[in-house]
Amino acid sequence: MPYRIEFTSAAARDISKLTEDVQQRLIAKIDALAHEPRPIGVQKLQGRTNRYRIRVGDYRIIYEIQDQILVVLIVRIGHRREVYRG
Repeated sequence: MPYRIEFTSAAARDISKLTEDVQQRLIAKIDALAHEPRPIGVQKLQGRTNRYRIRVGDYRIIYEIQDQILVVLIVRIGHRREVYRG
C-alpha cells in the first residue's frame, strides 16, 4: 500500500522557488517515495526522530516517515549548502 505524500508549507514554498527542470527531477524522486520511503542512498539525520534525506544532484529533500499512518511528510527542499540551516 503506497504512502501518502504531504508537504509542509515551507517545503511547498521551497520547491516553488526552483526552476522547472529542477522541480521535475525533485517531484519524480518525491513520487517514488510513496512506494519506497527508504530507498537506496537514503540517510537518517542525526538528532531527529524519523527524519531522512535523499540527494537529487546538488539538492536535498528532507522528510519524515510516519509509518503508523502511511505518510511521508516533506519538510524541506533546497540546495545542499542551504537546506540544513535553521
